[in-house]
Amino acid sequence: MPDAQRSVARQVRDYLDGHPTVAEALRLGIANHSAVARRIAEDLGWTTTAGVIAACRRYPSPRRPGIREEGIHRVLRKSRIETRTKVATVTVVQGIDVLQALGDVVEELLDDNALCRVIQVSQGTVIIVDEDSVPRVTRRLRDAQVIDARRGLAELAVTSPDSVEETPGLLAFLAGVLSTAGVNIVQAMSCYTDTIFILGQPDLNPAISALTKALA
Repeated sequence: MPDAQRSVARQVRDYLDGHPTVAEALRLGIANHSAVARRIAEDLGWTTTAGVIAACRRYPSPRRPGIREEGIHRVLRKSRIETRTKVATVTVVQGIDVLQALGDVVEELLDDNALCRVIQVSQGTVIIVDEDSVPRVTRRLRDAQVIDARRGLAELAVTSPDSVEETPGLLAFLAGVLSTAGVNIVQAMSCYTDTIFILGQPDLNPAISALTKALA
């Protein structure tokens, strides 16, 4: 392949790798190659689609098109949805003293069988609790250590069989379903058999409706 054609093919591949929705449509054979090529050329600032259509046709992975989605649906048919309302998140700064304080309150919440999830992120720690438990968390900390406390949330968890750990793309698929339904995801995590989304309370019913259809 001439260098110019190789460059076009590489750039198209990089573009599609960064646009998984478009790439999946190509894999499934439901995308119009000419339309996709025009969009790629426009986004990359090219004035012609020469070589782009051919690169799109060569893009699908070596695996049989749709095999990943088939695996996802196989797992989802064995999954169930669980929800919880009146959920809150407390975001706190980093620090050993903060983690020590959180350790005590987490132990208390777990002893009371209350909701408590702790997620360490690059800029601090996020604690997911019931709304009523927010004061139990914040009173252990100084005001300057609490970045934000957000109430009026809901938790939606998709609980799947153990095979979910060997099923690539499940979190992305579910997030895509919610995005298509216009649902804003506040927090998302995938842990063992659970895929958990924290949403605004008004988004809970649309999210349940969208995911119920996905699990069917």
